Amino acid sequence: MYLSQLILNPRHRAVQRDLSRPHDLHQTIMAAFPDNLDKAKERVLFRMEQRAQPQQLILLIQSQEQPDWSKLPASYLLDDPATKAVNLQLQPGQRLSFRLRANPTKRLSAGKGNNGKRIGLYKLEEQINWLQRKATDHGFAIHSAMPTQQQRVDDRRQDLKFFSVQFDGILQVTDPTTFLAAIQSGIGSGKAFGFGLLSVAPAG
Repeated sequence: MYLSQLILNPRHRAVQRDLSRPHDLHQTIMAAFPDNLDKAKERVLFRMEQRAQPQQLILLIQSQEQPDWSKLPASYLLDDPATKAVNLQLQPGQRLSFRLRANPTKRLSAGKGNNGKRIGLYKLEEQINWLQRKATDHGFAIHSAMPTQQQRVDDRRQDLKFFSVQFDGILQVTDPTTFLAAIQSGIGSGKAFGFGLLSVAPAG
């Protein structure tokens, strides 16, 4: 597995376009990978972060295939891309700090024109319950979690709207194999639009 960190140039026209159109950002990222990439088995996940000190716009990308960032437009980045290979060693009971930018939703019951439509979860209790369910399904347990940076993400060109929540907290591994698969494939919906990347680090 590979983790990449890209420092974006906010004045670059292509960066400005990609920030306003998540679908275009996904296409820009995928240009760094082979055309024949099996997207179901070799999921590429990403998350945009704004850092204050120093003020930077960071794009984090996780992939199973090593990316070729030379395919990015000239001057798209402010610095050389940083990519490293990662081999997670997971154990039952291991505690890890985590960050997840997710699109917490629930599916409405079919009927009355709903057709099983997904809707965002806006209440704190609903968001925590959603995360707890995902944890149970994916081999980990939540010790603490704080939903932050709630916002709506729009892609007007594709007529798409997403509700975004960032979770930060501490988790405990219960099933290392299932948990690793969840890290590799992502959590929740909207993965092609910057959701689902579960970042972990040793809990301090």
